[in-house]
Amino acid sequence: MAEPSGDHPLHFHTQYIKDLSFENPNAPEVYGVMMQNHPEVSVSVDVRSAHLKERNYEVTLILRVGATVAGKSAFLVDLQFGALIEVAQEVPDEHLEALLLTEGPRFIFPFARSTVADVTREGGFPPLVINPIDFERFYARKQEAAKENADQAEPAQEEAAPQG
Repeated sequence: MAEPSGDHPLHFHTQYIKDLSFENPNAPEVYGVMMQNHPEVSVSVDVRSAHLKERNYEVTLILRVGATVAGKSAFLVDLQFGALIEVAQEVPDEHLEALLLTEGPRFIFPFARSTVADVTREGGFPPLVINPIDFERFYARKQEAAKENADQAEPAQEEAAPQG
């Protein structure tokens, strides 16, 4: 296997569809309803990383896309798109998480977005193209939320501790 070069802290060995599900629960009726109503689309995003061995990690971008028309489900796409990434030795351990959870999904997002567009088109709908995502901002928000949850949990734990 090729190693990460000094210019790039990450080396992407491969990328892949880890899990893909497409549901079209109200076909064929939904197509007639769509002629008179615009769908409401929701997109949820998550990113996870898992240590495999040495400096190798799996980064998974999780997209859940749903559309409703006139209160009925039009389609639901669940996609887990993964990448096998090797991190350069020069990257300090304290920077691993941020690097993996920002640069990993930034690299694989266009391919995951294309997969969603293809599967919605093949499902009989206009291809859904997800807007670009700022993964640095996404990571920062996730860190803030985790810190807030930890801060809220600490006083409760302190109050529940026995007094002696």
